[in-house]
Amino acid sequence: MSRIQLLSPRLANQIAAGEVVERPANIVKELVENALDAGATRIEIDAEQGGVKLLRIRDDGHGIAQDDLPLALSRHATSKITTLDDLEAVASLGFRGEALASISSVTRLTLTSHAHDSDEAWAVEAEGRDMATHISPAAHPVGTTVEVRDLFFNTPARRKFLRTEKTEFSHLEETVKRLALSRYDVAFTLRHNGRTIHQLRPAERGIEKEKRVASLLSAEFIDSSVHIDAEAAGLQLQGWVGLPTFSRSQADMQYFFVNGRVVRDKLVVHAIKQAYRDVLYHGRQPAFVLYLWLDPKLVDVNVHPTKHEVRFRDGRLVHDFLFRTLHQALGSVRPQDTVASAPAYALNAAAEPVSGVAAGEFQQQERLNWQVPVSNLQDLNRPAYQPAYAPAFNTAPAASAVAGQLDTLRQMNQPLSAAMPAGDADMPPLGFAIAQLHGIYILAQNAQGMVIVDMHAAHERITYERLKQAVDEQGVASQPLLVPVTLAVSEREADTAEQFAAEFLQLGVELARMGPENIVVRRIPVLLQQAEVPQLITDMLGDLLEHGTSDRILAHRNELLATMACHGSVRANRRLSIPEMNALLRDMEATERSGQCNHGRPTWTQLSMAELDKLFLRGR
Repeated sequence: MSRIQLLSPRLANQIAAGEVVERPANIVKELVENALDAGATRIEIDAEQGGVKLLRIRDDGHGIAQDDLPLALSRHATSKITTLDDLEAVASLGFRGEALASISSVTRLTLTSHAHDSDEAWAVEAEGRDMATHISPAAHPVGTTVEVRDLFFNTPARRKFLRTEKTEFSHLEETVKRLALSRYDVAFTLRHNGRTIHQLRPAERGIEKEKRVASLLSAEFIDSSVHIDAEAAGLQLQGWVGLPTFSRSQADMQYFFVNGRVVRDKLVVHAIKQAYRDVLYHGRQPAFVLYLWLDPKLVDVNVHPTKHEVRFRDGRLVHDFLFRTLHQALGSVRPQDTVASAPAYALNAAAEPVSGVAAGEFQQQERLNWQVPVSNLQDLNRPAYQPAYAPAFNTAPAASAVAGQLDTLRQMNQPLSAAMPAGDADMPPLGFAIAQLHGIYILAQNAQGMVIVDMHAAHERITYERLKQAVDEQGVASQPLLVPVTLAVSEREADTAEQFAAEFLQLGVELARMGPENIVVRRIPVLLQQAEVPQLITDMLGDLLEHGTSDRILAHRNELLATMACHGSVRANRRLSIPEMNALLRDMEATERSGQCNHGRPTWTQLSMAELDKLFLRGR
């Protein structure tokens, strides 16, 4: 066996680079975070061939002093922490002091900097096996430029793992998006092969921040999201969460920041999924841009070299705060909040009506007098207009079918005329019903245009929310088991069951510890008498161990209530009167999460007058 020996600086840095540098996007992340820590207000990123051939990051931060340049490319050299107390309350994005040394070991790196309190600029490079630094004078404004060329030029085996130029740049662009979303006060410019991809100005006001989000994600996300700004127990949550109707097939619009640092945390993902559970269609992913602010001492960012993972001191508090805030925000959305923001269409406009070709009229087309009641319309068996070129058809069957529909129109006319308001000022968000289509959909008219409602899905959500409210008001009814269930669990799970015995009892479950690795279940909720008790308790203990909280019982209860609501809701092909349809619309406007049924399907949609005019080419 070989003798123990000290690794060379370059080899040690290359080993460290395996944890930090996987592709050009990782280099951009580390260098831009350094620029942000340096107080930069403008950052420019230039890339060639997806960042493999060239990466140049320029900032206008406070720069690096000449005497500190040799240390800048050394391992474990940083200006951001000095003591253990600093490590326990990290306020900067970078702090490990490994990025520049790791990058310079697998690329040709040149760092040029002009400190704000100096009259000169200097450049530094690392060369040779021992990575000796070489400093030379340079011309540069105040700030720093890091130029990285030929990624993995000295480690060809790792270069083979790089993907195509397009793929590498897509990862790089995604990294820049995250950084741009983390700091609205900084201007970002991204260029690839000489072409400007993003040029973002600083955003200070709320509307400017929304414009940045819209430009980086999509304008539809901002239009279909709820703004959040909540604070409790020393935690603050800000940002935007997409409505369930704006769900995605993949998790490509999920951005979560802790104290300005983008993170991917299991606890956070679990809390957000819980908040969307009742309103998101199965298999779909929510979209969100959220910012959590808390005392740096309450979160440990020194968990992984890439700093993507964090560990909260009180994970249960954070989980409950995120879930409660998002759950309330999504539950408070009403149809009036999501109705299209297009200007209301004047139903009784005083202006002179448009006529002729501009209104969609054709030659020889007779104008219909809409003010005349349906009962006074002429005989449908004798159409008002027969073109000279029209062939002779046998109209008897068709006429009898239309005549049958006339009775329905007559019945619908009376309630509708009484329900319609005099003007748009009295129009509710979902408007007033005018017809039922195929016994499935309700057609309603509101100030913006036409609303189409899936009556079964809408009634299902209303019934479901009422059932949940009734059960919550009465409390969780539980019953003792005729034969208590004994479970063999691990010692950690038994400790957890003993620790959270009071919480289990509030949920209607009575547990007792019978030994080091045994617990007994004596009481369960009445609603869950058909559930698999051992599996339910085991899953709950697993949740408590991982997240500090569990909602398995609530989830099972809601599944049962959802099934009851589904079977107790109005079915398709049931004819509703106009008052019944309007009553359903008013209930939707007052019910939480009425935009989706229990299974996450949308319950209604809006067609604006502009969209309807576009379908019929009006005004063209």
